[in-house]
Amino acid sequence: MSDTLDLAIDLISRQSVTPEDAGCQKLMMQHLARLGFRSEVLRFADVDNFWARRGDEGPVFCFAGHTDVVPTGPVERWRSDPFRPEIRDGKLYGRGAADMKGSLAAMVTATERFLAHHPRHRGSIAFLITSDEEGPSVNGTVKVVELLEARGEKIDWCLVGEPSSDVHLGDVAKNGRRGSLGAVLTVKGVQGHVAYPHLARNPVHDAAPALAELAATEWDRGNAFFPATTFQISNIQAGTGASNVIPGSCEVMFNFRYSTETTHEQLRSRVEAVLDRHGLDYAIDWTLSGLPFLTPDGELVDAARHAVRDVAGIDTRLSTAGGTSDGRFIAPTGAQVLELGPLNATIHKIDECVGVDDLDRLSSMYERILKRLLT
Repeated sequence: MSDTLDLAIDLISRQSVTPEDAGCQKLMMQHLARLGFRSEVLRFADVDNFWARRGDEGPVFCFAGHTDVVPTGPVERWRSDPFRPEIRDGKLYGRGAADMKGSLAAMVTATERFLAHHPRHRGSIAFLITSDEEGPSVNGTVKVVELLEARGEKIDWCLVGEPSSDVHLGDVAKNGRRGSLGAVLTVKGVQGHVAYPHLARNPVHDAAPALAELAATEWDRGNAFFPATTFQISNIQAGTGASNVIPGSCEVMFNFRYSTETTHEQLRSRVEAVLDRHGLDYAIDWTLSGLPFLTPDGELVDAARHAVRDVAGIDTRLSTAGGTSDGRFIAPTGAQVLELGPLNATIHKIDECVGVDDLDRLSSMYERILKRLLT
C-alpha cells in the first residue's frame, strides 16, 4: 500500500455523487495544512470548493480537479460495491478511481514528496478543487476563478488531473479543448387529426429538411490542433403519444463541439439563417458551455513531456479531443493549462478502475513537473 493508493482508496470510499463532496475536500485540506498550505473554503449554492496556496510569490503552479463523481448506474452490475474500493488483478475498482480521485491522490502525494526535498522552492503551489465538474458547472471552478480574478490572483500554470491517457499512462495530454455550444430549438406547428392534415401543420415535417441541411453542413475543416467542428442532434420530442394526432410543436436539442476556426456567434448566425430560409416558425434557446482553448508549446507542456518520458519512457501526444473540462474556465485568465491523468477507458462506466501502479507513476510525473517548473 503506497501513500497514493491509500489516499485514493479513502477518497473513493466517500459517496460524492455530484454535487456532493462527502468530506473529500476536508480530507485533502487536512493533508495540505500539514504542508503549510492556507486553504479557503468557498461554497457557492450547494457546491463545495476550496482554494489552497503555499507561498506568496509568483509564478503560481496550480493543481485543479474535482471531487464529485457521476452516478454509479445499476449497482448490481458492478462486480464490487462502487464505493468500497477493491483491488483485483492490479487494478483499483470504484466510482471515481480514474475520474478523478486517483489523480487527486497523486497530486497530494507528489506535493508532499516535492516539498520534502524542496521546501524553499520558488513561486507558489496551489490547489483549486470543486464538487461541480460533473454537474452543471455553474457554482464550481468558474466561481472560484471569478473570485481570484477579482482580487488579482493569477495562475501561471495549471495542471488538470482529468483522465487523458489512451493506451498507456501519459501517452496523451490534453493541451486544449473544443468549445461547446448547445441549443434547444422549438418548432411551432398546429395540432390536429392525422386524417385532416390540411387543417393542421406538422412541425416535424417542417423541421426535417432544415435539420437534414444542418446535419450535412461542413462548418469548418479544423486546423493543426483541432478537428473539424461537429453538429449533433441529441434529442427530438413531439406529439401527444397518440398515433392519430399531429403534434403542435417539436423540440430539438443539439450541440456543437467547435474549433478555433469558428466562433459561437458565427455558428448561431448560420443556424438561424438555415431555419429562416426554410420558413420555420421557431424559438431557439442557446447555451454556451465553454469556449475553445489551446495551450501551445511552452514551459508547462515541456515539463509534462519530460516527466512522462522520465517515468514511462514514452513520448506524449498532445490532443484537444474529448468533451469539456474545467480547464475552459481557467485558460481565459491567461494561464497555461494542460490535462494529464490516468487511462480514460473506464470513466463513467460500470466497474470504473485505475491501474494501481499507474497511481504511483502518475504521482511521480506530477512531482517531476513541480521540480522542473519551481526549482
